[in-house]
Amino acid sequence: MSSVRSLEAELTAAITTHDALDFETWARRIFRHQFERNAPYRAFCERRGVRPETLARWDDVPAVPAAAFRRHDLACGPPEAVFRTSGTTAPETRGHHLVPHLALYRASALAAFERFVLPDDARLACLFLVPPPELLPDSSLARMCTWVGEAFGHGVEWFVGAGGLDLERLLDRLAGAERRGDAVLVGGVTSAFIQLFDICASRRHVFRLGPGSRVMDTGGAKGLLRPLSRAGFLRACWTTLGVAGYACVNEYGMTELCSQRYESVLRDRFDGRGLAPRRWLAPPWLRTRVLDPDTLEPTRAGDVGLLCHHDLANAGSVAVVLTEDLGRTIGDDGIEVMGRAAMAPPRGCGLLLAELGAA
Repeated sequence: MSSVRSLEAELTAAITTHDALDFETWARRIFRHQFERNAPYRAFCERRGVRPETLARWDDVPAVPAAAFRRHDLACGPPEAVFRTSGTTAPETRGHHLVPHLALYRASALAAFERFVLPDDARLACLFLVPPPELLPDSSLARMCTWVGEAFGHGVEWFVGAGGLDLERLLDRLAGAERRGDAVLVGGVTSAFIQLFDICASRRHVFRLGPGSRVMDTGGAKGLLRPLSRAGFLRACWTTLGVAGYACVNEYGMTELCSQRYESVLRDRFDGRGLAPRRWLAPPWLRTRVLDPDTLEPTRAGDVGLLCHHDLANAGSVAVVLTEDLGRTIGDDGIEVMGRAAMAPPRGCGLLLAELGAA
């Protein structure tokens, strides 16, 4: 167990201290680590003829479909925490991510959040439109929000309970923040913001939160009671909360990953690139390739395909996860997320899932 800890602890320290990461070297080390300790994944790799000593480069590390986390325990050791998917797309078989080294997950989550949501080192009161971890202990989002509040927040309040979103208490809290001119961070799932916008529209409530306030939403279109474009969401943040679009940052994350991507707008603004296109950026330890749904070969730059994430912070499980999310590259540092593939699993995902099951 000491050798397992040493690799993950070393990566945790590198992320926490902002050390430069040689992605190729770390990808090889982590692949060997997972090949040796994750039995289902090792059998899968052997069936594909890929071993640490034959690996040509980092992007040849075999990917597993995200759906595999619903069928297999993919971990390199006993988990310190188990996170489960919401079940929005497959409630009968929720995915589960076994995390053997929680400190690595925390380091990755906090470093990315600070880089993209708090690039000005702001420390804000945190209003979270998600259930607290004691109510939903297997939610990776609730755990991440807890870490964010502890590390960066001036107080944390939760506005989702067993009965759902507590709109009356949230409205009172927003009104109080407006009266005092407080800057706040309002974070949560996109669907909860839609509920807030709708009740405000029905009651003709309009807030103007203090300068420096910002919004972090996650989840995209999943669970929405009504469709709302990204442009519509940003307009509603301004008209309802008084938060400008450049201070509204969408998070792209998955239970199966220990790292997240964030919209670029706030980071770009503080880097003097305010006219750069809105896109999702990643921390240095996460890379994403766009693959053809049938062949799983890389698409041409700008073409739409399946998003395949190589997350070094997933050192304790499987580092390379092939999703059923569609997207394309934007510039040389970002992606655009464009929704989900059709209901049937893409052919490439299906074939990999069958191979893993037979392994």
